[in-house]
Amino acid sequence: MPDDRFTTMSEEWIIRVEGKEYGPADPAVLDEWRREGRVLAANDARRADLDVWITAAEIPGLFESVPPPASLPEPAPSVATNGSLWGDTFRIYAKGLPQFLCLSLLVIVPSICSQLTSVAVETSANADLDFRALLAGGFAFCMLLLSLALWPIYVAGIQILSAELAVGRRIGFFELLNRAVKFWPRMALLCLFVYGTYFFWTVLLLGLIVMIISGGPSLMFIFVALLLLAFWVWIIGRLFVNFLFWPQFAVLDGLEVANTLRRSKELARSGGNLPWYQRPLWRGIFIASAWFAFVFALGIGPAWPMVRAYFHEIAVTQNPETLMQTLKAASAARGFDLLGFALGIWQGLMRPLLGIAFVLLYFDSRNQQ
Repeated sequence: MPDDRFTTMSEEWIIRVEGKEYGPADPAVLDEWRREGRVLAANDARRADLDVWITAAEIPGLFESVPPPASLPEPAPSVATNGSLWGDTFRIYAKGLPQFLCLSLLVIVPSICSQLTSVAVETSANADLDFRALLAGGFAFCMLLLSLALWPIYVAGIQILSAELAVGRRIGFFELLNRAVKFWPRMALLCLFVYGTYFFWTVLLLGLIVMIISGGPSLMFIFVALLLLAFWVWIIGRLFVNFLFWPQFAVLDGLEVANTLRRSKELARSGGNLPWYQRPLWRGIFIASAWFAFVFALGIGPAWPMVRAYFHEIAVTQNPETLMQTLKAASAARGFDLLGFALGIWQGLMRPLLGIAFVLLYFDSRNQQ
């Protein structure tokens, strides 16, 4: 049965987003685009048989039953001294706690299965001969792949849920999941590119540093390693700027991959007329720094004995192969770290706070343009 909201809306429409026109689309398609976030009230629109452009909000019946977007709080003079952004972040997290927990479990549960199975395989006395150990290893690998495959849905879901709660709308988990799944191809490609870029530069440059240092305790080698480390910090900083708002533009604005990365860089570098502490880039740096400090605080306690042993072995061992064997033996002797495992789960459950904060920053930054 057709939706009663569209009884006055029998025409087909053209929608213009970021200079590109989409359509003609009938009322049912327009409503689907609206629910997916691909059509916003501010987008340009016209009837297919007319050349007069209006906004999508003026299309009869399309946005009438949807509550108008609520105005988000004005950005605080400084996130470091005013807790408005963090206060709103925790408020949204608390309001959507069941949905955020379910989204987190999508990627946490397969990861837990993979980790526990891997531990069981490593501690098995007959790991090289037992067929069950091989089967368990295959299961662990499949769970790891499943966790990676669900990650784009998790990221898209965080954006959708945060945006809905930020404007005072409620959304059920299965509706949220259905909307997030539709973004999987785009988000999977973006995740592969964004995370792959970070991984490539990190592995490449840190690998070069390790090779240089392992060549001998030469002052020249150490100097070159420090230069490479400085270059790595610079390149990661550049990538951080370019990728600052990629999930928001991909999901909330519904942009394609190329436009997503371009608009993300433009928004991150905007606000030149504002004090530096109100600009999107510096606020994003503060949010990311606060999150990394939280992760570091959770992980440093359980990992400290291993870190201390690592630096000790580097100081006393000259042969890289011997160093790796010693560290591997020390890790095996340590066994399963229950505390670190539990803290890792806690970190995963709290990770949506990072996504919520960046969604709010995205809205604030758009409002400042």
